Amino acid sequence: MLTRILLGFLVVCLALAIIAAGLLGFAVAVTYPKLPSLEVLTDYRPKIPLRIYTADGVQIGEFGEERRAFTRIQDVPQLMKQAIMAAEDERFYQHGGIDYVGVARAMLGNVVSGHPKSGASTITMQVARNFFLSSEKTLTRKFNEALLAFKIEHNLSKDQILELYFNQIYLGQRAYGFAAAGQAYYGRPLKELSIAQMAMLAGLPKAPSSYNPVVNPDRARLRQLYVLRRMRELNFISEAQYEAAKNEPNSVSRQSEDFSVPAQYVAEMVRQTMFERYKENAYTDGYRVYTTVDSQHQKWAFDALRAGLTEYDVRHGYRGPESFIDLKTLPAGERDESLDESLAAIRDSGKLQPGVVLEASANKVVVYMRGGRQVEVSGAGLNFARRALSPKLTPAQQIRPGAVVRVQQNDKGSWEIGQMPQVEGAFVSMDPHDGAIKSLVGGFDFNRNHFNRVTMAWRQPGSSFKPFIYSAGLERGFTPSSMINDAPLVIDPQSIGGQRWEPKNYDGKFGGMMTMRQALTRSKNLVSIRILMAIGVDYAQEYIGHFGFGPKQHPAYLTMALGAGVVTPLQMAEGYSVFANGGSRVRSYLIDRIEDDQGRVLARTAPTVAGKNAEQAIDPRNAFIMTSMMKDVVRYGTAVRAMSLGRTDLAGKTGTTNDARDAWFSGFNPALVGIAWVGFDNNRSLGGGETGGGAALPIWIHYMAQALKGTPEVDVPVPSGIVERAGAGAKGGAEYYYEEFQNTNPDLGLNNRSSDPQANEDTAAPATQGEQRPAPTPSTPAPQAAPATPRPTPPRDAVDKVKEQLF
Repeated sequence: MLTRILLGFLVVCLALAIIAAGLLGFAVAVTYPKLPSLEVLTDYRPKIPLRIYTADGVQIGEFGEERRAFTRIQDVPQLMKQAIMAAEDERFYQHGGIDYVGVARAMLGNVVSGHPKSGASTITMQVARNFFLSSEKTLTRKFNEALLAFKIEHNLSKDQILELYFNQIYLGQRAYGFAAAGQAYYGRPLKELSIAQMAMLAGLPKAPSSYNPVVNPDRARLRQLYVLRRMRELNFISEAQYEAAKNEPNSVSRQSEDFSVPAQYVAEMVRQTMFERYKENAYTDGYRVYTTVDSQHQKWAFDALRAGLTEYDVRHGYRGPESFIDLKTLPAGERDESLDESLAAIRDSGKLQPGVVLEASANKVVVYMRGGRQVEVSGAGLNFARRALSPKLTPAQQIRPGAVVRVQQNDKGSWEIGQMPQVEGAFVSMDPHDGAIKSLVGGFDFNRNHFNRVTMAWRQPGSSFKPFIYSAGLERGFTPSSMINDAPLVIDPQSIGGQRWEPKNYDGKFGGMMTMRQALTRSKNLVSIRILMAIGVDYAQEYIGHFGFGPKQHPAYLTMALGAGVVTPLQMAEGYSVFANGGSRVRSYLIDRIEDDQGRVLARTAPTVAGKNAEQAIDPRNAFIMTSMMKDVVRYGTAVRAMSLGRTDLAGKTGTTNDARDAWFSGFNPALVGIAWVGFDNNRSLGGGETGGGAALPIWIHYMAQALKGTPEVDVPVPSGIVERAGAGAKGGAEYYYEEFQNTNPDLGLNNRSSDPQANEDTAAPATQGEQRPAPTPSTPAPQAAPATPRPTPPRDAVDKVKEQLF
């Protein structure tokens, strides 16, 4: 009887098994043909972000929704592979897509625990899910996942499957793939990670948010220890390696969105260019763009601009706290969390970090910073803001509990109170021989304002524009020894159809007869105007076009002599490069080459090079003589502070506009041009006493001190066609003349030169243009003096007759 019952039971089980197998076979037969094509796997094209690099290979930017760095499986360290298999699929190279041993183990564990505790997804099944399926927990999804795993295993090799998994899996912090995660969490490539760090990354796929070592360090640590233990059990690592990895301190530190080289303005310029060319594909196709920027030059420029703007800001005093938080209204016991939430909306700016004042007295200020850190500021650290500690000030001006302030550590490690400068600036440097931009900083802080003042700020150049007018004068018969009267000048309103105009020098004084060289050195406004009157505004307007300046931005008015047009710092860099390279017009460029994700060059810039394919913009003799004159500006004139660099091959010109709205220094040696500008975005005055020599020149000096360190001085040979007269120049030096003009202007009054090496710089005509206006609009008031009708260009042989009338 028992045998008969047992036999019947077996028959029923067999029948059920046959039915189940049939149903399963039917389901497979119906479902398998409908599975998605594996083309997305066999032709794997991950979304790789746009990456931007300096000329020397340092990454300065990345744009894309996903952080991803595709890595071939053969380039993955063996221990990294083993860590992943220990954490996710130890029998990966043995099973055919489904690990039946793992399934049995998981089912047993779930029965023992009484609830679902673990699954048995293999790496192949995870690849199927990540590429084709959702993460919903249903039998249908699991069934399709298993079938896809079989299909994948049938069509791809194990290494191909592991490569897909390795590069596609999401691991938190916007990182897709283990290579990107290594950079995101440790700032290192995979080959430089320790065993402990590899184990930490290998533990992330199970639950990236739960085991994120930045957000949940304790849970991440437990997961890391589990992976290490499995690696030891599987003999992937030795006992000594296991112990060392287990005891290794947690070194995870979230990689900042900013890069080690501060070049956000450069990266943004490249991003815009790439989007114009490739549209949305720019962010997903893995393009690599190599710029002309040098990483060291960029750091020097960034530091120089911030230092210069901070020095200006300190000169003008502490303005007070940025804002206030009422500490009394914060929930009891939740003060730190509330302060962290408030500070989260305020970004750091370099060393300047935001904080909330907890205590304030005349001798000490305690500041709360993000993350619960408290710092004490005392002694010299309070000097800059000491006035704001006075109880006599209004509450809005006082540093008191609840005040939001900026603090920073000085070079000695002590804390001090600072502030974000309101003034802005720009700096750009370039190679004058081919136009390659070496550094570019468009403002104090890109995160505060993305407006790039190097390329987008149209500002009056003031006296820094005079060299271009003087250059035009040389072409019309002037020489550095030409005697010109620095005397009062009144523009007859009847001749210009406007108001009476009496231009002045910066100091309100007049120097009388002086040489053209002396006038540029001392930046005499009246001399510049007389030169322009002699050569004609129409000729000057046409001539400055050789340097890249357009007529719309520089109308043919006498105020052109004082830099009343508008320029960008990048235009000035190109213009001064003509002097620096011997007279050739080169165009600036930022992108050296564009590569695809495999390193194949897709495009490369072919620059114009001085002496090769660049057009000769001005006579090489002109460039040489103007450089000689601008060297005197550095040696004896308004830029004499640059002599602190201890070089004799430096030349340049300061510039300050009316009411000190703009401060400039444009300078160079034969190998490098640098342009520094300082001003306010709203075009307000920089304040009394602020000039190009005081506000902009220190930035240039700071940069050049590093950029030219260790480089030999360059002595440019005298071009042919120049007559050199020993002892006829400044301080008994040589003077230079065009052969055809050497006897036109006798050397008179050379000893009338001022003995004051700190000669004051003059201002330009009244500034009427705002920062972003592309061109000045001539007005009827006298500062925009102009002839009533266009005047013809005076022939060279008529220049002397004009001089007789003016001088």
